[in-house]
This record gives sequence, structure tokens and C-alpha cells, in this order.
Amino acid sequence: MPRIVPPEERQFALVLALLATEQGLTKEQILSTVDGYHQKYVPNGDNANLERQFERDKDTLRELGVPLETVDAPGQPGNNQLQSYRVSKGDYELPGDIAFTPTELSLLQLAGTVWREGSLSGDMRRAMIKLRAAGVEPDGPMLGYAPRLKQLEPAFGPLTQAIERREAVSFPYLRPGRTVARTHTIKPLALFQFRGRWLFMGLDYADHKLTFLLSRIVGEVTFTRERFEPPPGDHSAEALRELEHLWQRNTATVAVEPGSDAAIRLARRYGGTADGRLLVVHYSDLSLLADELAGYGPEVTVLEPDHLKQAVVSRLEATEWAHRDADAAAGGAA
Repeated sequence: MPRIVPPEERQFALVLALLATEQGLTKEQILSTVDGYHQKYVPNGDNANLERQFERDKDTLRELGVPLETVDAPGQPGNNQLQSYRVSKGDYELPGDIAFTPTELSLLQLAGTVWREGSLSGDMRRAMIKLRAAGVEPDGPMLGYAPRLKQLEPAFGPLTQAIERREAVSFPYLRPGRTVARTHTIKPLALFQFRGRWLFMGLDYADHKLTFLLSRIVGEVTFTRERFEPPPGDHSAEALRELEHLWQRNTATVAVEPGSDAAIRLARRYGGTADGRLLVVHYSDLSLLADELAGYGPEVTVLEPDHLKQAVVSRLEATEWAHRDADAAAGGAA
């Protein structure tokens, strides 16, 4: 079975490849050589799903600010099979008048520790050999970095594999307000990010669509070896639309201490409004918002809705009792 390449690694490999040449790469060259695509490329076969994946990756890179250009073939304007793609180095590199202080360089160097190594990975080197064999030669030195960004949720990797393999999985999931996790068996359809949190959508055995927060998976994700055929459609886009609708519909009014951490952070939440000490914030998950607001302590007071106020109060009371128990235990030990 070919190696499963995470989306962020595939997109990074695409940027590296498109930076390597000024003349650009055709779609076929990209799909047949770039890491993350070539593993699933079928020579002279049906690559429609792979082409759709490439189109999504292009949109993602442009949203991230990568200056991705499309170049028509001479005498063939609009022929997307012959079009070439490239990333302009002049637009992508830092301007020449930008300089960093020693302290800034040290911080950048520290940030660079999330990268695995200062050379191309084996798959990327093989891809470059294929590109050269196709007559595409890098126009300048390549800076090769293979990303290894730590995923905070251990479920991320297994779920990515399950989606690629179209295989059902089981996992323990702890819902808000529960003390015991419940095991779910789900056919995963899509893994996506919303407002900085990772979620995934899947089907239960009644084919009902359910959405799960990865941070609430409290144990190992196991593969069931049960394969399935996912229904057609862009499941990530569908889930994001539903969450966006919830986010826009659900609002809370809070009072914050001016200049406090709560005032600064909550004022920056997407779609929120401020009126002096009063803030209106949007949310899609009441429990997550209650956790966040309780973390600010006396810096924030929930005015409405009442069920959010009660949720925050219950968290603060639980924290107080936990400290009392800890103090009592410490006193007894003394």
C-alpha cells in the first residue's frame, strides 16, 4: 500500500516543485511526480479524483497567500491540460530591504525546530529526479525542508489514513458533561478545521452524518477492516457550512474588564462586536466557549444566554472544589 501523505505535506511538496522551475509544470507532470500525488497517479488512466484534489490544493495555497500562477501553452490559450503552473520567486521571497536582528533570527531558528531536516526527503528527491527526466530542471538552489508539525490530537493520523483507505474506525469519545466515554464506530468522510479546531465528519451504521471534535477522542482510534464506499459530495464543505451557520446563529453577551486578556482575545473573535465593556461573541459549541470563558476567571462575566452562564459557573465551582480537595489532601499529608 502506498504511503499516506498528509494534506499539508502534499501542499508543501507542491510549492517546492513549483518554485523549482520558471517555465512551470503541467498538471500531468505534477500529478505524476510530486509527492502526495504520484502515489495515487494512474498512467493513462482515470485520475479525476486526483485532479479534483489538485484543484482544492491550488485554492488552499492561494488562500494562504502563495502566488500561484497559471501559464497558457503557446498557441493554446485556455487549454487546461496544457497549462503550466508555477510560483513566482520574486513574489514569494522576502523583499531585499527586510533584515532581521540577532534576536529575531534566534526566534526564527527556534521556530525552525518543527522541521525535520535541512534537506529534501527521499520522496521529494525521487520526484526531482523524475522532473529532470521529464526535461524540467530547477532554475536555482532548492531549499528542502520536510515538515513535521506536531499534531496535538493523536487521532489526526489514524483518521487521515482511514479516510484515504475508506475504512471504518472505532474510538472512545467523551461528550461534554459526561464522565465516561462512549465507543463510536464511524465511517469517516472528511477531516477539516474550523476556527482553529480539528473535526471530522462520518457516518454511523444507520448512515446518519455525525461530526466529532478530535480533542474529545480520549483513546486509541482502531481500524475495523470494514471498507465502505463514501457517498458523493464535498463533505468538508458541507460540514463547514453547517458549522458556519451555527456560529452565526449562536451569540453570547459578556462583560469584560477593559485592557484584560479576556477583553483583547474575545474582541478578536471572528464576527464579534464590541460596545465598551460589552462584547457579543459567536460560537458553534457552547461547551468549548464555556471552557474558554471560565479560563478568564474574574476578567469576564456572562450576561446571556442563561445556559452559558450556568455552564461557566459550574466550571468555576468545579475548579474551586478541586482546589479545596487538593489543599485538604496537602494538609492531611503534612
